[in-house]
Amino acid sequence: MRIDILTVLPELLKSPFEASILKRAIDAGQVEVHLHNLRDYSDKPHKQVDDYQFGGGAGMVLMIEPIEKCILQLQSERSYDQVIYMTPDGERFNQQLANRLSMCENILLLCGHYKGVDQRIRDHYITHEISIGDYVLSGGELPAAVVSDAIIRLIPGVLNNETSALTDSFQDGLLAPPVYTRPAAYKGWKVPEILISGNLPEIEKWRDEQAYQHTKERRPDLLREEEI
Repeated sequence: MRIDILTVLPELLKSPFEASILKRAIDAGQVEVHLHNLRDYSDKPHKQVDDYQFGGGAGMVLMIEPIEKCILQLQSERSYDQVIYMTPDGERFNQQLANRLSMCENILLLCGHYKGVDQRIRDHYITHEISIGDYVLSGGELPAAVVSDAIIRLIPGVLNNETSALTDSFQDGLLAPPVYTRPAAYKGWKVPEILISGNLPEIEKWRDEQAYQHTKERRPDLLREEEI
């Protein structure tokens, strides 16, 4: 998989891809992540990429020309499965969407900034718009990192245990059950006996029950009415 990220602040995006699972995936050649500074595509003095919005009002808008030049350059080199704009008014990002995007070969992520991008970019180049929540950040860089992380960890071979991602919260519509590790007893706090019993069928049953109860208590919106 290849992920291209278009941004006015590439330095804000470097660190997430220089550590932990993401760095290992990149070093192993399982994924490519390329950051593109939109200022490199500006013909304006001082590499300007924003301007005042028509009609007046507070806040600057990313101009159409630098974004279009960058997108067209990248599209001349490869075909993209999705050209995604990170924006608060996009589709709410969830595990199911992450699963679908993890099957793509090439993805382009455009990070909004200031008041956003010229609407004509959204109308003519964007294939999908994504939000990571009902709040506003200074730009789309951190959301782009969040989406990239969620996608990359699903690529086969990225996680040491191939089944790890399949047992994450939301994969089956439920939150994950509680997890424990050594020691089995600490300050009188004991691990549930079933988990150290060695009875795998009963352990899985316990985990299913705990996942359901956990979801019912914390996220009942994830359950159908007849399940509550």
